[in-house]
Amino acid sequence: MATVKFEGATRIYPGNDHPSVDKLDIDIADGEFLVVVGPSGCGKSTALRMLAGLEEVNEGRIWIGDRDVTNLSPKDRDVAMVFQNYALYPHMSVADNMGFALKIAGVEKSEIRKRVEEAAKILDLEPYLERKPKALSGGQRQRVAMGRAIVRSPQVFLMDEPLSNLDAKLRVQTRTQIASLQRRLGVTTVYVTHDQVEAMTMGDRIALLKDGLLQQVASPREMYDRPANVFVAGFIGSPAMNLITVPVTEDGVKFGSHKVEVERGVLSRAGSHVIVGVRPEDVQVRTEDDGLEIEVDVVEELGADAYVYGRPVAKEITLEGSEEGGERPFIARVDGRNVPEKGQHIYVFPNAEHLHVFHQETGERLA
Repeated sequence: MATVKFEGATRIYPGNDHPSVDKLDIDIADGEFLVVVGPSGCGKSTALRMLAGLEEVNEGRIWIGDRDVTNLSPKDRDVAMVFQNYALYPHMSVADNMGFALKIAGVEKSEIRKRVEEAAKILDLEPYLERKPKALSGGQRQRVAMGRAIVRSPQVFLMDEPLSNLDAKLRVQTRTQIASLQRRLGVTTVYVTHDQVEAMTMGDRIALLKDGLLQQVASPREMYDRPANVFVAGFIGSPAMNLITVPVTEDGVKFGSHKVEVERGVLSRAGSHVIVGVRPEDVQVRTEDDGLEIEVDVVEELGADAYVYGRPVAKEITLEGSEEGGERPFIARVDGRNVPEKGQHIYVFPNAEHLHVFHQETGERLA
């Protein structure tokens, strides 16, 4: 086990002017489970491959424990990687797949068998050790790939979207198993995913990337409650946070006809408008004229709760982060036993205690 440190690590692919990973600085504690998340093309897999030694580091350093591994080959870094496509040898049995790296390293057969059996017991793979990968389900193959990493007893586990080939139900089950297994083994783990729900449920901390730049590193709760900027606010959370530009008043902000108090010190750093963020569960919904008027488009009933999707009636108001060619809806969570009708007009405003305020131009968090 070991700490991991990215120190200004940068990767620029030949022919590209813009770095795929730009001056990445992250300290990962011994035994920590760090999830690196972000949209496609943000540099998260590149960062993982830099740590594994599969990508060159053009600037900066990477440390594992007290060793500078920046220029070491993958085999000398003492890391084990679990890939998205399992990368199992189809002609080998499960036991042989799990023990192959040890065999290449010249470990004795008895020791290999012992380690394979120990890993198989941890992963509930004991009945399948003599089977070939084609006789296993996707979830079982993923556990074999995990077992192959475990038997090596590495200092660091690296996982590159290991659940993306599984169906939704199996993905939920397997992510729980991986998180539980990591805590039992206590091995420092860096896990890459594009799925923010995976990130929120698995990691001790989350590192969120956009266009190769680190946006925020924090615990799931801190990132949810105190996003560093508009991008983090819109990315973390399902359904997404509502982000809307509103005018600033003397003592707060104006949300339609409703005024929400905000500390003067916060607003002194803003201009005439700010971006206000409010999560669906923190939206107050009224039928009388008090707040921002919304026309209901869709009601998603989930039993005890329901999500209302609508759009502002005032045409000059748009939500931040709207998709090209279409508007982003305003989302509010309501009591599932008392839902508005489609086409109905409702009035919404944020719970002042859970209001997020961002600078209109920079997108940085003000409060």
